[in-house]
Parts: sequence; structure tokens; C-alpha cells
Amino acid sequence: MKRALEEEKVYQHSLLSEYDLYLFRQGRHLKIHEKLGSHIIQHKKKKGVQFSVWAPSATTVVVMGDFNDWSRTEHRLHARQDGSGIFEGFIPDLKKGAIYKYGILSSYGEFLEKGDPYARSWEVPPRTASIVWQDSYKWKDDAWMGIRKDKNSLQAPLSVYELHFSSWRTHEDGSSLTYKEMAKVLPSYLNEMGFTHVEFMPMMEYPYSGSWGYQLCGYFAPTSRFGSPEDLKFLIDVLHQEQIGVILDWVPSHYPGDAHGLYRFDGSHLYEHADPKQGYHPDWSSYIFNYGRHEVRNFLLSNAHYWFENFHIDGMRVDAVASMLYLDYSRNEGEWIPNIHGGNENLEAIQFLKELNETLYAEFPDIQTIAEESTSFPMVSRPVDLGGLGFGLKWMMGWMNDTLSYFKRECIYRSYHQNNITFSLTYAFTENFMLPLSHDEVAHGKGSLLAKMPGDEWQRFANLRLLYGYMFSHPGSKLLFMGSEWGQNGEWKYAQSLDWHELKKPFHSGVQELVKSLNKMYSSEPALYSANYTADGFEWIDFSDHENAVISYLRKGTDSEMILTACNFTPIPRENYLLGVPEGRWELLLHTDEERFGGSNYEVIESITSEPIAAHNQKSSIVINLPPLATIHYKRISN
Repeated sequence: MKRALEEEKVYQHSLLSEYDLYLFRQGRHLKIHEKLGSHIIQHKKKKGVQFSVWAPSATTVVVMGDFNDWSRTEHRLHARQDGSGIFEGFIPDLKKGAIYKYGILSSYGEFLEKGDPYARSWEVPPRTASIVWQDSYKWKDDAWMGIRKDKNSLQAPLSVYELHFSSWRTHEDGSSLTYKEMAKVLPSYLNEMGFTHVEFMPMMEYPYSGSWGYQLCGYFAPTSRFGSPEDLKFLIDVLHQEQIGVILDWVPSHYPGDAHGLYRFDGSHLYEHADPKQGYHPDWSSYIFNYGRHEVRNFLLSNAHYWFENFHIDGMRVDAVASMLYLDYSRNEGEWIPNIHGGNENLEAIQFLKELNETLYAEFPDIQTIAEESTSFPMVSRPVDLGGLGFGLKWMMGWMNDTLSYFKRECIYRSYHQNNITFSLTYAFTENFMLPLSHDEVAHGKGSLLAKMPGDEWQRFANLRLLYGYMFSHPGSKLLFMGSEWGQNGEWKYAQSLDWHELKKPFHSGVQELVKSLNKMYSSEPALYSANYTADGFEWIDFSDHENAVISYLRKGTDSEMILTACNFTPIPRENYLLGVPEGRWELLLHTDEERFGGSNYEVIESITSEPIAAHNQKSSIVINLPPLATIHYKRISN
């Protein structure tokens, strides 16, 4: 009699139809998050919470929480009898804010306490329980959503500011800003700087701050460190109202082994492969999703759709794609298992990524997905129906590595390494590339971007300005990590604020002023963005002047706009430098050696008309002065 009374505390009820279960088993239910997890509903004239969890190797699942003194027996869910492995049930009188975990008795006799994989909110770490949540946020970003297709277009200027939330700016006591506090300062700063988008490093709930968010446990919940889910929606809403797009980092490649997380969720290797040669990630001491299991793939697909639908995000940067594509990634011989054809490609992960992009672009055609992919895997940013993975953009890691390698060299040696700075143009249009100077380049003991530059103080800042001038005219969209926009001296530290006080120093404030000006130039000159991903938008003038360490090229728009860029990679000014150019009058846009940027203000020619003297395969030419360690940009006004 007592057992029967206990069971009545959990009503047998389901949100899942037969069609829901069919789609879930096929890995194609893009809204399974509306069925699994915890949901506040009305049942039998009672309001309460419906719980549903997939745990096929469990013998018993209970809901334990602050409402039942964490009882391991009181609220036992009902096991479906259809072989789905789902446990479910309705608990009356529970409300928003109830704290809970699933108590799972495995078929091996273990009792595990697990957070809800589909929970919409979690406790503030280091606490590890899930929270029943439901919000009714009213969005005010209709205007943005109506024009988002234009702002996110590959024919639009995309300039992304990458931001780690807790270390961007802090209070005097070192505590982080909240979502709502960030909404008061970030949008105006981004607009002042001219960035079109902000990319947040992972905002989904993660247990360890030192992972920077890349070891997720709560895939459906914004981290509660900075406020509620509604508070994050408010921040995104305000950014949209200020015409700023929002990109979130997402990690479908691996997850940590924390006891409350996905690892051995029901006592079996449910979300990960059982064999460590397939299921364990040696680089990050974490676990790899089993993309061949339909329900696991469904978890990730529905999660991606959830963030676009419920949080109105405009883009998703997918972390560590290379590690997903290759079975032997970071593994030695004998440490990995070939695919069915004997190769090293992870066929299930490849299929998952195609499904991810196909379904996202079908439902949200005005967004962008971005792959962090560091290999030469073909057609990452080409449509699935043409044989590609379907991403909108791919990080151009080769450009980043070659460029920083070149800039680290003392200027006197650069003439011997001209190929490092020109090689990117041999493959620049094989993908839709984004140029990343990201957090990874200013951490792990690598020092800041400024610290990589050679020479005395003046030369280091001049080199950094030169780098940015070159970057903003190179084909591809742009990404710059926070603090780099003023040339922070020190390496980024995740546990402390950026060194904003450096902006009181002229060289730093000069770099910041340059980035503002470059963003303004980039967004206002179609020649620099409208044909970013096609060879029609670029033409070399001269890539072979290694003796002077100078390169020059044209950027061309879709409507005959034209920008001339020349880069002088040495501290020696180049006077009366001849450049073959298309016929016309050329007006100076900016050069990175201007006094307002901290430069020497070397005298340059501001307006010049070409002469009918052939050079560099052009019928006409101009003669200009190239400032030391500087990039200079001219616009053709007439022809």
C-alpha cells in the first residue's frame, strides 16, 4: 500500500506522440527539446512539471530535488514500454525554480545523480543541479529580424568582435558583469568601434571556468553565472536593436567527464563511444559524441535549432570541426579505429555536420554557420547538395598561421619569406573564409598580438597597425579577439579583466582609433566586401617585390568599385614607388602610419591621377610614397 501511494506522486503522462518517438529514433526530431527535459504544464486540472529523460540502460529513474529532500525513492518516473528507453512522468505542484537531478539506477547496480541534458537552466557553478525553467520573454527585435538576411549576407561586411564574457570587463572587486549590465555597455562600444557582429565564446552552462566554456554540461541552458535565460535574451535583444549581430560558439565535438554530466549518463556509454579509441579525446581529456547513434545526433541537432529559435542568434561558430572529421585526429598509429572503408574520415560525424547545416539553413535561411576547421578537408563551406559540408564560412587558419609567422620575423629577414605573406591568395577562394585573430593566438603562453611583433616599441606598434591594415583589405570576413583592438600588452587571462587602463597611453589609443577607422572603411567600401569570396574581387599588382618586402593588390566590388592596397613590411620608407594601376584618379582613404594612429605621419600623396605608363600588366601607373611599416589604401574615384 505504501509503494502504491509513492507511485501516485508521479502521474503517468507523456508529451511524446508515436510520431515524436519515430523522429527521435531516426535522429530527425528538430524540436525534441520541447518533449524531453522538464516542462511546466497543466495535467488533470493540476499544474506541475512533466519530466522526460532518455536512459535506456537504467532500471529505475527518480526525480530528486529540493522539493523532496533529495529522496532517492519518492518520485519515480515511469518507464515507457515501447523500447525507447525513455522514463517520464508528471509531478504536480512543482513550479519554476525547482532544483532537481535525475537519480539513475543503472543495470550495473550503480546509482548516478545526473543533471538534465535538456534543462533550460542550471545552478550557478560549482553547484551542479538543473532548474525547472519557463520564460515568456517578449522580443523587441522585429526590425533587426526583418533585415537580418542583409546584415548576415556573404555580400555584406562581416567584422566580428570575439568576446569572453567574464573577462571583457569586471567590477572593481573583480566580479563579472551580468547579462543586463553588459547590455548597458557592450552595444555602444561595438557601434563606436564599428564591428558588425559579436561572437561570444561558449555561453552554454559549463562547470569549470578554466575551460573558457569549451567543456559543456548544460547544452540547453545559458550559464547562470551572469543571470537568467531571460537576461541573456535581453542582452541579445538590445544588441539587435543596436544593429549588432550575435554569434555563439557551440561545442558538438566533445564534453567533460563530470559526474553530473553526459558521460556514462545511464551507467552505459550512452552519448559517447565505449571504446576510448573512438570515445575519448586525448587533447582535452574529454569524451566524443557517438554521431552514429540517432538519439545522440538528435540531441545535438535539436540543440542547435533551439539556440537559433529561442535566443534569436544570428550565427553559430562550430568549435573543433577538424577533430570531428578525422578518426585519427591527435592520435598515433594504433590509437584509432578506421572507418568501414579503412580510411580516417569519421563518416558519421561528416553526415551529422551535413544534416546540421542543411536543417539550419532550411529553417533559418538568414543565418550563418562558421566552421573552426584547420585542415584541407574539401568544400567545408560549400552546399551539401554539391558535396560540401554546408557551412556558410570557415576560419582561415592557414592565413592566420602564415601571417603571424611572417610578422614575428625581424624586418630585415622578411624579404626572404615573401611567400609566407602571399601564399594565402593561392587558395583564398576555395572556401568562404573568415580571417581569425582569435583568443587562441593570445593564450597558451603565446603572448599578445603586440608581443609577437619585433623591434622597439614604435616598431612593434607600427607592425601591429600594418597587420590590421593588411587584414582588413585581404579577402574574407574579419574576426578580432577582445583587447587586440588596442594592442593589449599582456597575454589574455580568463580570470581577470582586460587592461582597459592601457587606453590612456597614446600608442594603445592610436591602435584603437585605427581599428575604428578600418571598420568604417571596410563597411563603407563595397570593393572590400561585396566580392569577398570570389576571385573576381581580387587582383595582384605585384607580389614579387621581395627585395623591398612590399606587396600590392586591388580589391574590386561587384559594381566596378576599386581599392588599391600596398603594404611596406620594413621600417624603410619607399619614395617614388611605381605601381601599375587601372586608369583613373586615386584618392587616399587612409594609411596606418597616420599621426592619429600613433604613426610617424610620413608624407604621402593624397590624390594622384594615373599616367599612361605601362607597369605590372596595367596600361597606366602611379608613383606614390610608402610609409615605413605601413599599409596604405587608395580608392579609384574616376576612370
